[in-house]
Amino acid sequence: MLKRHFEQVWNQLRAKRPQFRDYLERMRLDGIRGIRDLQVVFQYPVTVIAGPNACGKTTVLFAAACAYKREGPSPGRYPSEVFPGFHTSRSDWPEDRIDMAALDFNYVRDGNPARMRWAHGKKWNRSFFGETRGTQPVRPVYLRTLANLANPSEVRRFLQMGRGSLMNTPVNAELLAFAHRILLFRYSQVSCFAMTAGDRDLLFVIREGQDGPSYSELQMSAGERGVLRLSRDISALHGALVLIDEVEAGLHPFTQQQLMLELQRLALRNDLQLIVTTHSLAVLESVPPEARVFLERTEDTVIVRPPHRDVLQRALYGRPLDRLFVLCEDDVAEAVVRGVYDVLAPRLDLTGSDIEVGRDTGASEFQGHVKGLAMFKQLENLVVVLDGDARAEEVAVRQAAGTQQAQLRVLVLPGDTSPEAWTWDCIRRRIDHYAPVFGLTAPTLRTAFDRLEALFASAADKPRNIAKNRLHALATELGREVQAIARVVGTSESSLDDGGLVEFRGRLHDLIEAWRSS
Repeated sequence: MLKRHFEQVWNQLRAKRPQFRDYLERMRLDGIRGIRDLQVVFQYPVTVIAGPNACGKTTVLFAAACAYKREGPSPGRYPSEVFPGFHTSRSDWPEDRIDMAALDFNYVRDGNPARMRWAHGKKWNRSFFGETRGTQPVRPVYLRTLANLANPSEVRRFLQMGRGSLMNTPVNAELLAFAHRILLFRYSQVSCFAMTAGDRDLLFVIREGQDGPSYSELQMSAGERGVLRLSRDISALHGALVLIDEVEAGLHPFTQQQLMLELQRLALRNDLQLIVTTHSLAVLESVPPEARVFLERTEDTVIVRPPHRDVLQRALYGRPLDRLFVLCEDDVAEAVVRGVYDVLAPRLDLTGSDIEVGRDTGASEFQGHVKGLAMFKQLENLVVVLDGDARAEEVAVRQAAGTQQAQLRVLVLPGDTSPEAWTWDCIRRRIDHYAPVFGLTAPTLRTAFDRLEALFASAADKPRNIAKNRLHALATELGREVQAIARVVGTSESSLDDGGLVEFRGRLHDLIEAWRSS
């Protein structure tokens, strides 16, 4: 569902892009922080700049802040503000040097093309490429850096506010709507207390509920405060350029996705152009490919790489959003399912990046996981696989999904025993088939089975523990890992034309197809 929302807003913003009356189309940096002739094109109204540390992401963001003269009585940002230089009278001390630097901008200005250059000689000066009456475009510009979110001096200033005269300023309805669509909880009230003299203010919230907690932003998590502050600052902007450094700071990956969705919706409604930097794959995949700018630092400059192919992007930034997760109880169940996947993958033209099979600590933990994923609306990307002896847990696991039960996919491994016992029984039943697979003759493998069954027959323990230790003993004799044996059995049994695992293979096949088509 989230992916469909993204695709819808992407198409709407693509269609609206030519209608923007003010738009920063292209920017060139030269002679700034070791960057030579770096050109960045902004094809889509929301641009995500990615790359390793020290590749120039923040430099590009700060340079964009110099593109416009801000509206209102306050002056626009000059390059000397965002790229300050340290100088000293001591000739033997190092100092910042900016020689022959330039920032070039190509705009749409009130519907017409325009150009401007900031050039540094002895100081920064503007020029307009020969246009005698050129002026710097005027546009609201909002710049948020990480320093805005976590500055120790801010806390001291906030604490001093209570000693002065305060007034309760109104909160924009857009702020509430923006925050509610992103955060997992809701507020019954949001207030903003500002000093009657000065520019400091403090957000204060009350959560929904009979005994909903009330607290100021001094008590908020970094993520909650970041979302509220950002929504307060930009929800009422129109036609502005919004610049956000490390937009994912303090946010869970799901919340990052929700934030990017709402930012793009806001850009669509309010004609905003946004440029953000990130290290997060969730943020990268929240915008279309043409909106992703990848920077890379070479020996002497910074270059723009073309959008990475998926395999490189995943290797550099983590795992994709479009991924089906199959959660099993333990490593042996995981190995059996991987064996089934080995059979299905070529039939469904799947790659290892499409589906991830993993394990947890047992069926008793599944209910908590399902509740958590339901909260983040991620059940449609999950398949829960129960062991055969945990079949009775299926009802409780489904109930944990709450109102999202229809989206939860649950499968049960064949039989009514543990995966270890099932694996043992499969090999015992087809010893003639498995003996050459393990490099043995059928009589030798049969003798090993008879000896181990006799050995563990007298064990006074739970059947599951007996089966587990018996299979481990067999693995030791075969010189193999238990998981490798279980995977071989999973592959072999699911390749048959009948049997319990064939039915499991068919159900997993149908679930994967349904997930892909959705």
